[in-house]
Amino acid sequence: MPDIAPTTAPPAAALGGVRDRVSPEEWRLRVDLAAAYRLVALFGWDDLVFTHISARVPGPEHHFLINPYGLLFEEITASSLVKIDLEGKVVLDTGFPVNPAGFTIHSAVHQVREDAGCVLHLHTADGTAVSTLEEGLLPLNQTAQLVIDDLAYHDYEGVAFNHDERPRLQHDLGTRNTMLLRNHGTLTVGRTVAEAFTRMYFLERSCTMQVRTLTMGRPLYPSAQDAIDRNIQISRMGVSQAANLLVWPALLRRLGRQMPGYQD
Repeated sequence: MPDIAPTTAPPAAALGGVRDRVSPEEWRLRVDLAAAYRLVALFGWDDLVFTHISARVPGPEHHFLINPYGLLFEEITASSLVKIDLEGKVVLDTGFPVNPAGFTIHSAVHQVREDAGCVLHLHTADGTAVSTLEEGLLPLNQTAQLVIDDLAYHDYEGVAFNHDERPRLQHDLGTRNTMLLRNHGTLTVGRTVAEAFTRMYFLERSCTMQVRTLTMGRPLYPSAQDAIDRNIQISRMGVSQAANLLVWPALLRRLGRQMPGYQD
């Protein structure tokens, strides 16, 4: 592995001009994306400086924002996010490198999904545990039943440095918005940061519920199939309105109380 220089945050003054160099639409997206990183830390879903959340910048260029490699998620701000293109070239430099594995996974989705405004990828203990089970996520409870109809799977191919993996990941995801990356973790897609985060909340919660249920080692009480089918139909109504109008504003209020500074 090549030597990696220690990452230190640039002075605040160096980042202070980012807002003046981007459109108002991009700045709003930066604030939302920085909030998502902080919320992942707040929920305990982060993995040191690894895993990623990306968001497509409005406009025809297919640029997207991703985390600066080397900052903890709780340190990320709107100004520190790095803007890159689909080839991984830095478009707006904030003084940080980008994780190449993160670029491979996220660029694969952004490349083919015009509706992928945000892509969120995690390595949580429970999400990875369920991704490693042969049966994957089971419809054991209401939360899981609201997830499984929109869930895809992608087989593990090693650390995602190889761009040749992108077509297979794209094929496996298709038009679905949640994915278990086998032996690896979880991934969600949303038109907005709010939608991707809300989908991840329900996917991760489903995985945690399954891990806890199976750990008890007791007989399972099955859901009636018609109840499962009704929940699947409800899930097809989508999360858009609830995520954008109800969940996300509430989460931002919580973040403002508990982990302010993401808007900088």
